[in-house]
Amino acid sequence: MKSVFVSTFPFCRTSPKALELLASNGYKVTINPMGRKMKPLEVMEAAKDFDALIAGTEDLTPLVKETTHLKLISRVGVGLDSVPLDLCKERGISVAYTPDAVSPAVSELAVSLIIDAMRKVTYADREIRNGEWTRPYGSRIGGSTIGILGFGRIGKRVASHLLGYMPKEILVCDLLNQEQSMERLQKLSNQIFEMNQTIGKNWNPTKLIQVDLETLLKRSDAVTIHIPLNDNTKNLLDAKAMSTMKPEAVLINTARGGIVNEDDLYQILKDQKIAAAAMDVFLDEPYNGPLCELENVILTQHMGSCSNDCREDMEREAAENVVGFFGGGSWERVV
Repeated sequence: MKSVFVSTFPFCRTSPKALELLASNGYKVTINPMGRKMKPLEVMEAAKDFDALIAGTEDLTPLVKETTHLKLISRVGVGLDSVPLDLCKERGISVAYTPDAVSPAVSELAVSLIIDAMRKVTYADREIRNGEWTRPYGSRIGGSTIGILGFGRIGKRVASHLLGYMPKEILVCDLLNQEQSMERLQKLSNQIFEMNQTIGKNWNPTKLIQVDLETLLKRSDAVTIHIPLNDNTKNLLDAKAMSTMKPEAVLINTARGGIVNEDDLYQILKDQKIAAAAMDVFLDEPYNGPLCELENVILTQHMGSCSNDCREDMEREAAENVVGFFGGGSWERVV
């Protein structure tokens, strides 16, 4: 009987389908007993003698170095910064992931955080709880310039969601030429414009433009991050980069902790060099750092994927990857 350790938390909180799939195919499953994100050495000790690991965003380097038994790592999600791929290849450990299931939930959260930060929704909630009532003014997406850093699965979804709000322009920064994808979205933008014209609205179509990072930061009223964490993107948004943003701009990170330098962000926000930030991801999680002291930052619990349907899809697909790998069926592998 093959054994599977599940380190990701939560797992099967709202649906038992992933566990049922593994059990019905004869797998012995052990689930993270800690009720929180496991630390790297904890994962190593717990999972080193298992055949497969269903993992979250835990750093798996100590496990991969130590184990002589593990054959498969199946990631619940798309990010692979926590998986030492070269070392896995060297040690004969295959890696699978669930690249599509997470996109709808993360993209919707990103848009909601843009609105929250620009309209000061959470800030107003805090005021009421403190007995205050200033009715703070904010900015709309409509007529604004929104910057999307990273135009993969999630970045493209964010752009499509934003079009209905009719921003003035969407700036895209990506390593790849995104001309074809942007042309398709531009056609959608034009259709939305025509639809609004028929009901008497005086809009202009949103323009989609690919730019470099410097231009994106300088021109955007909101910047939302959708790139992986790697050696090239760690601390990509440091004090120097963020100081080029507009004073009224907001910064949203639902990608990975470490892309935005948290110490620099704290100082930028404290000095009010940008208006606000929303952070769903952190270098160390759970987060309990100095950003908690500030009123102009929204902090959420790495919950971009945490919609009921997307978590169920991600967990089921991670289990399907295990079954497919050991059973000779199909599985979504990392190249």
